Amino acid sequence: MQVYPDYYKKFKCIASMCEHNCCIGWEIDIDEDTLSYYNCVEGAFGNRLKDNIELCDTPHFKLCENERCPFLNEKNLCDIITELGEDKLCTICSEHPRFHNELPDRIESGLGLCCEEACRIILSQKENTVLISNEEMTTNDEIILLRDKIIKVLQNRDKNIDERLDDMLSLCGTTANDIGINKLCDILLNLEMLDKKWGELLCMLKDNSDQIDTYAFDTYMAHRQHEYEQFCVYLIYRHFANSPDMYEAQSRACFVKLAYSLLYHLGAVIYTKKGNFDLFDQVEIARMFSSEIEYSDENLYTLFDIA
Repeated sequence: MQVYPDYYKKFKCIASMCEHNCCIGWEIDIDEDTLSYYNCVEGAFGNRLKDNIELCDTPHFKLCENERCPFLNEKNLCDIITELGEDKLCTICSEHPRFHNELPDRIESGLGLCCEEACRIILSQKENTVLISNEEMTTNDEIILLRDKIIKVLQNRDKNIDERLDDMLSLCGTTANDIGINKLCDILLNLEMLDKKWGELLCMLKDNSDQIDTYAFDTYMAHRQHEYEQFCVYLIYRHFANSPDMYEAQSRACFVKLAYSLLYHLGAVIYTKKGNFDLFDQVEIARMFSSEIEYSDENLYTLFDIA
């Protein structure tokens, strides 16, 4: 069974228009089949391929200055696509930012928030997210069944997002740890970090948390609660159903509430400083959160543990 959110097929890479190119700053691993093909490419471009691949336990491209992929040209377009075709990309390049979770009776696919265009698509969707399947979605897996109930709870727009998150935790039979926002910032600042801007944003929140006017920010965001809903539904969809047991599932539900609290407070401090907070700001902090937390197992499981 194949399952995916209704927005999944809306995604199309915006290539050179992307502000945060996924070909910069990331180690790009090359799968075995693609590596075999690259080794057979002849001529000048074949030589260029071989010269820019690091052969080790996990083959990958040798990043250039400023951690750019060696095949990302000055127009921020991929030379492999222009020379060989899009179908000759390695798996990680052709799939990004898609993810695929293999569950007991299905494969669930989605878009990762680390991509700004995927993030914009997800957070700007005003309608409830609907899961689509190529078969009837029946299951006996208790964690998947609980996850589906949680999504309905999170989409109950008769309540505010805080009430929905409390209902989610109640449904899971758990409560979140009482971690203050300043303590959370301290924890995050001590984790592995990809982008110094993330650290700067956390420091700004920590230094100004006592100046946030939550009433003014709540009023400002009253018509944009769907952004928080979509963020939370995304996290539950991506991380909950592949929990190894119910205890871990409870931790991941608490993680969603913790992540929402961070997103909310980061937005509130930006609003306090700027006097406004638009969708671009929301997408940027959600994108940074995803890049820094979801794409580092160590960082992700640290938050699972403390939530």
